[in-house]
Amino acid sequence: MTEVATKGELLLVGCGNMGRAMLQGWLAAGFVRPDDAHVVEPAEALRAEAGALGVRTYASAGALDAGFRPAIVVLAVKPQVMAAVLQAYRSHVTESVVVSIAAGVPVSVLETGLGEVAAVRAMPNTPAAIGKGSTVIFANRRVSVQQTERVTRLLSAGGAVHRVEREALIDAATALSGSGPAYVFHFIEGLAEAGTQLGLPPQTALALARETVFGAGALAMAANTLPAELRRQVTSPGGTTEAALRVLMENDALKGLLSLAANAAHHRAVELANEA
Repeated sequence: MTEVATKGELLLVGCGNMGRAMLQGWLAAGFVRPDDAHVVEPAEALRAEAGALGVRTYASAGALDAGFRPAIVVLAVKPQVMAAVLQAYRSHVTESVVVSIAAGVPVSVLETGLGEVAAVRAMPNTPAAIGKGSTVIFANRRVSVQQTERVTRLLSAGGAVHRVEREALIDAATALSGSGPAYVFHFIEGLAEAGTQLGLPPQTALALARETVFGAGALAMAANTLPAELRRQVTSPGGTTEAALRVLMENDALKGLLSLAANAAHHRAVELANEA
């Protein structure tokens, strides 16, 4: 039995795509027992999906027992509604560490809505659903060492966890790893489409694109060398790869485009914080 499973209950507020992915990871890893997990989700269909995992579900905060004091509260609601839902949980979090995964919502919003609470702002990504994600966290001064360790352990069910000491860096991480999977999925789309244009059957082109990205990523993780060196190793002078890279690297075309994309995501994360 794991440490998290034996020391208090967990409340998950919001069980959409990201919330459900995280919950599935916690249960699969044994970090949370179904009997210790409580989910508040207003949408009936999403609540039913959570219930099918064996956890306790509620339509609203009002349905929770008045004396309910979970050890960990994870807020997985949309950034635009975060401030509006916090007050309903204020009485339940006096002994909790509160973890928010809402993009762009600063810790100050959690503190305004919940009071003097131990708060962690986290930015996970969707590969956490299969234990291959990246999560970046920032903790306020009220979070104890033990609480930090427990939150880190819980989030590690979804993959790697990285802590930053300045909250502003969460917005930078959002632009890189939080939004990053969508960039990669779009790259796979484009690579597969290029394959069909070259005459490959669509199913074959898509399979090759997926496998290439998966394999290259796994090699980059396993290798004890930088990506630039791996690129050089596969680029034979005068070969096909060199011809392709000449297009991608001319005037830093691909790097420049990725920089523009990441900066747009970062700008929106900051906007969300201001809106919150």
